[in-house]
Amino acid sequence: MILAILTAVMVVSLIAAALAGVLVVSEHYLNDYGRCRITINDERELEVEGGRDLLSLLTSEKIFIPSACGGRSTCGLCKLKVLEGAGPLLPTEEPFLDEDERKSNVRLSCQVKVRQDLKIEIPKELFAIREYTCKCAEITDLTNDIKQFRFELVEPQTMDYVPGQYIQLRTPVYEKSSEEVYRAYSIASDPAQKNIIDLIIRLVPGGICTTYCFEYLKVGDEVKMNGPYGEFRLSETDAPMVFIAGGSGMAPIKCMLHHMKNTQNKRKAVYYFGANHPRQLFHLDLMKELEKNLPDFKFVPVLSEPDNGDNSKYEKGLVTDAVRKGLKNASKSEAYLCGSPGMIEASIKVLRELGMDEKNIFYDKFE
Repeated sequence: MILAILTAVMVVSLIAAALAGVLVVSEHYLNDYGRCRITINDERELEVEGGRDLLSLLTSEKIFIPSACGGRSTCGLCKLKVLEGAGPLLPTEEPFLDEDERKSNVRLSCQVKVRQDLKIEIPKELFAIREYTCKCAEITDLTNDIKQFRFELVEPQTMDYVPGQYIQLRTPVYEKSSEEVYRAYSIASDPAQKNIIDLIIRLVPGGICTTYCFEYLKVGDEVKMNGPYGEFRLSETDAPMVFIAGGSGMAPIKCMLHHMKNTQNKRKAVYYFGANHPRQLFHLDLMKELEKNLPDFKFVPVLSEPDNGDNSKYEKGLVTDAVRKGLKNASKSEAYLCGSPGMIEASIKVLRELGMDEKNIFYDKFE
């Protein structure tokens, strides 16, 4: 009986191994798509090795398409028109495309596999996106899991960007990643320093890019980034402004505040910064300096879990509680939000309840 069972187990194991071998061989031959031609805007042709996704192939040709999630189909930013050769729309793309986009052959380039010749359209402004070689000049601990990284631009030596925009940082091949990976990070610098790019990055456990930055990147190392990208920016109105963010979401707002100081912007502004504990607050001295140098700016730290120390100078509760309590003229104001989807959605809900028109709510949502 035992011998029969062992024989049966061995037979099943051999069959499984044989099937696995067949799958490996089949995948090798079936996925050998050879050379494929990508025609761009009826003006330019690329000849590439088939089998990879369109986003990464374009990136390898120094054509940079916006992507905040690094090609994981969670941000929906890498849209372009694929007129021929894309295959059927995938379920991973459907949530990000409205009916008009589908009719116009808009696709997520990270989800389109290049298996045959393609004909695509790319907005001409994306051809102005450049790749920058930088040197890591400074790494500053802000909290236990947030660091600020300062990069000096080497080639080109300056970057023109609008406060609120982001770059894509390239993580090279290292022992925890077998391929280059790009991740999007908002620019936190003072725009007056055109040769400097500051990034505020929170460690994501197991994250390829954040692990590289926190554990492997050293001062003096060379890195590459491309950009700038994004439509998150200050409006040109005189409306009072409400900034809402927490953690690394401070990055684009910090950049905007520097810009306001540089341009002597006199708009009324209040910044609600949410954190759990006092130890998660940072750049407090900078915020005090900005309160002194901006004519009508107030920084409001909000703690959801204050400790037993003297926290009397901080608001208590969720950041949305502080907004609900402190914002008096929401219908005449604009809001600028940066953070997780949950924080963004909760803030929008409160702002609308307070009377703010949703067209006056601008945000940069982390994915």
